[in-house]
Amino acid sequence: MFSVWGVGAGCICLRAQWRKCYTSIMRIIAIDPGYERLGIAILDKGNREELVFSECFKTKAELSFVNRLELIGREVAHIIAEYEPEALAIENLFIETNQKTAMRVAEARGAILYQARILGLEIYEYTPLQIKVAVTGYGKATKTQVMTMVKKLVSGAETIKQDDEMDAIAIGLTHFAHYRSQNTHI
Repeated sequence: MFSVWGVGAGCICLRAQWRKCYTSIMRIIAIDPGYERLGIAILDKGNREELVFSECFKTKAELSFVNRLELIGREVAHIIAEYEPEALAIENLFIETNQKTAMRVAEARGAILYQARILGLEIYEYTPLQIKVAVTGYGKATKTQVMTMVKKLVSGAETIKQDDEMDAIAIGLTHFAHYRSQNTHI
């Protein structure tokens, strides 16, 4: 069984720094938060964006909410340990009309943010509007338009079928665009 505490934040952080110093590749984990379904993507940015890994992580409805949060935290910690990203890009909470759902998604975000910080990642949060603008150039883009652009921009994304995975990839693209605007060397 994977132990969250068995991974040293310093080790992950040092390997990510090595990749950044000795290669021109930036690796991030991008997450579309949820408690039923969680879109997760690992992306590399070199000469172009490349999808390294993605999944739609699902928790079972019959589990208690606390158990679902634990599973989310463990999965995120496991993926961070395996792929060694240097940063987390995550969508800011979109306030829904259903407050109970919004609260649960906020709690899932908390579990994700906690794992990322204790494992030494920098955290970047993006709104749905920022994501649409970064990926399509249009703030009122539809989900279909965002997905179409993701498939055109990211090597390896053309076969993804799950909306949650596509959303995570779009969040990752947003981070790369934000980073590029802040640092001209990428």
